Amino acid sequence: MTDQTMPTALNLPMVDPLPEATQKYFDICVEKLGMVPNVLKANAFDIAKLNAFTGMYNDLMLADSGLSKLEREMIAVVVSSINKCFYCLVAHGAAVRQLSGDPKLGEMLVMNYRVAPLDARQRAMLNFAEKMTIESHRIEEKDRQSLREVGFNDRDIWDIANVAGFFNMSNRVASATAMTPNDEYHSQFR
Repeated sequence: MTDQTMPTALNLPMVDPLPEATQKYFDICVEKLGMVPNVLKANAFDIAKLNAFTGMYNDLMLADSGLSKLEREMIAVVVSSINKCFYCLVAHGAAVRQLSGDPKLGEMLVMNYRVAPLDARQRAMLNFAEKMTIESHRIEEKDRQSLREVGFNDRDIWDIANVAGFFNMSNRVASATAMTPNDEYHSQFR
């Protein structure tokens, strides 16, 4: 079992006491998830940074979009797989299992999304997220057009790019700080 008292290898303790709004947010996490995700605890040494992180995350992953919540989580897992981000693979792999109701899909996306039974829309979306992660400087109009051809509009392409970009950033921070996923994620929705 990992040390859940230290969400990262850095000695950056959470603000104590947490501001009332932050504590309320953490209480909602416990109510809905059964835990406070370690990524939130890791950012809670600086409430402004925590608020910036959660604001961006909530907007990208939970707000209205032409992408379903499952599709956004699929992007998170594929990007995290390419980047080998242990934290995000565990946390977002659990989310894919939950949202899809298919534990195998979560595992396939973690290992190699190409073996997953995806429709043309999902495959094009994940191919784009992969290219953006590995070689974003090589993205051309034909890559965006391939998304349009399977039904994505320009706003959807913006959302795909932003979700992939956010997880490329957060993967690097999580890996650089040795962020540990909450133990609860490992057994969820299997």
